[in-house]
Formats: sequence, C-alpha cells, structure tokens
Amino acid sequence: MILSYETLRIIWWVLLGFLLTGFAVMDGFDLGVGMLLPFVGKTDIERRVVINTIGPVWEGNQVWIILGAGAIFAAWPYIYAVAFSGLYLAMLILLLGFILRPVGFKYRSKIQHPTWRSTGDWMLFLGGFIPALVFGVALGNVLQGLPFHFDETLRSFYTGSFFALFNPFALLCGLVSVCMLATHGGLYLAAKTTGVIQERARRYSQKTALLTIILFAVAGFWISYGISGYVLAKPMIHDAASNPLHKSVITQIGAWTHNYKRYPWMMIAPILGFLGAIGVMLFGSRGNSKFAFTLSGLSIIGIVTTVGFSLFPFLFPSSTNPSQSLMVWDASSSQLTLLVMLIAAIIFMPIILGYTAWVYRVMRGKVTPADIAADKQSY
Repeated sequence: MILSYETLRIIWWVLLGFLLTGFAVMDGFDLGVGMLLPFVGKTDIERRVVINTIGPVWEGNQVWIILGAGAIFAAWPYIYAVAFSGLYLAMLILLLGFILRPVGFKYRSKIQHPTWRSTGDWMLFLGGFIPALVFGVALGNVLQGLPFHFDETLRSFYTGSFFALFNPFALLCGLVSVCMLATHGGLYLAAKTTGVIQERARRYSQKTALLTIILFAVAGFWISYGISGYVLAKPMIHDAASNPLHKSVITQIGAWTHNYKRYPWMMIAPILGFLGAIGVMLFGSRGNSKFAFTLSGLSIIGIVTTVGFSLFPFLFPSSTNPSQSLMVWDASSSQLTLLVMLIAAIIFMPIILGYTAWVYRVMRGKVTPADIAADKQSY
C-alpha cells in the first residue's frame, strides 16, 4: 500500500472532522437564520427578506451533513452501527427538524393568510433550533460516554434511554451549539440585509456571542473537573485490523484535558473558539459584519475542533464497558476501503468546494424589501 493503515486512519479522522466542521460553518448560518427569523423580521416583507438571504443556498449547504454521514458509514462502520441504531429516536427527531425546513421554505408564501405564513415561519424556526440543539446534545453525550457494548460476535447493544440523553451537561452543550449558530446566522443576516433587519440581526448576534463565550467556558470547566474522560490503560497497535474488544480503557475525571498537556499546540482550538467569539463582539458592534461573520466561522471551527482534540484517539467512548470504546485505531473500515475512498475524496472534494465558491459569488450582494417586491418568484 502507498499509505500505511495508521496514516489512512489519521487522514480519515481529519477528513471526518473537516466534513462535520464544514457542516457547522456552512449550514450553521442557515440554521441560525431560521432560529432568528421570528425575532428579526417583524412584518411579512421583512421575514421574506430574511428567508431569501438563504433561499438560494440552504439546500446546497446540507450537502456537508450528507457527506459526513456517508463518511461515517463507509470509513467508520462501527460508529454508524452504534449511532444509527442505539440513537434512533434522537436521529428521528433530527430528521424531523430537517424536514420542517423544506416545508417552510417551499410552502410558506404559497398562501397569503397571516396564520399560514406565521406557521411557516415557526416551522423554519424549529427547523433551525432542533438540529442545532440535537447536534450539541449528541456531542455532550459522546464526551460523557454512550451506554453501548459489543458481544463476542461484535454485535452492538445500546442500553440507554432516550430521555437520559438530555442530561444537564448534554443540554449545556446543546445551548452552546444553539448560541454559536444563532450568532453565525445573525452575522450572515447583518451582512446580507440593510436597515432595521440588519440592526436587529447585529443586536441579536452580539447577545448570542456573549452567551457562547460564557457557556463554552462553563462547558470547558465542567469537562476538566466534572465529568470522567477515557484513557488507554496501555498502548495499542495502530495498524491492526479493527476490533474494539482487544484493549483496556480506564476513566478519570479531567482525562479529556490530557491531550492539551501532551500536545500543547492543540490549545489553538479552544483559544480560537474564544477569540473568534470575542472578535465578533468587537467588530460586529462596529458594523463590520462581513469580518465578524468570518470570525464567527473561525470560532465555530475552534469549538468543534476542541471536541475532536479532546476525544482523540477516542471516537465513541462506552460508559457501559469503557474497554469496548470505539477509537481511531479499532473502528475503521479496511485499509483498502480507506484508500479507495481517499482517492474519491481527492477527486470530488475540489469540485464541491469550487462549485460552492461559484454559487456564493453569483449570489453575492444584499437582499432588500424592494428586491422582494419586484421578484414574484421569491420565497
């Protein structure tokens, strides 16, 4: 093989993080705009302006979550088996949230009755709020460990309950996600609109940026001193065939901070998360919405990457049997599968990125009430 099994596993860990972070940044402002819609837009024409800022791009942005799910299915089959079976109800709620979005976009303006349109607005709100909350709650549960184990034939068994997922720490992570994406959406609106809509969006983004800083700090303190992380009891082979049963893992309070002591350069992730959000408050308040939007994206990258760095090399820790936790070294597909997928990613990822850049260039510029009144085909 051109690349070793260990190298391919690291590459696909990085690519998975890239896809999930790309989803948080690219589709995150869509979700944030949906969450702010009922509050930023006070009249029907104002809400139509808000909707049309993301109308041409929201579907394309969802490609990132599809790519992420596909990467999990093909590169990390054990994770796919646990997540999409044990967390079935949570996944169903997530999908219902996503389903509300196209219904709101496509049907909201078909009838002019105020109740009909108000219902569509709140569907778009829920279509943004529910996925943002569920994704944050999911990461909170992963950091605590999920109640699953394997039998001797590697069949997975999930022993937790649906309501147990919504525990205090997981809900805190969910609120970090909601505030983070609401900030991103507010700054996108501020960059794409004018007048009172722009001012309201800027004002809300300042508030949610402050909440993001506070909640992210509280979550970091909780991770360091309040929940148990996972540690390998002894080194394991990094290029052996995937089998999550052949290792020994222990739990320790604050174990998720060990990587930052071992690899100090990883501190760039939480620092970026904080500095990006602080920069949003500084530059967003001065009216520099585009630069503040860029800083918001960097803050999201920092926050999401912090989770990945904290967990590494764990992917899905098991609270039921820590030694059966899923790791980068024992949860991947075969070496050949990872190599073939990498070749496909090298070919198609630049095409996706190039097309995305072209779409945003074509759709650049602000959306105004006059544009909406003149365009009968707008949302």
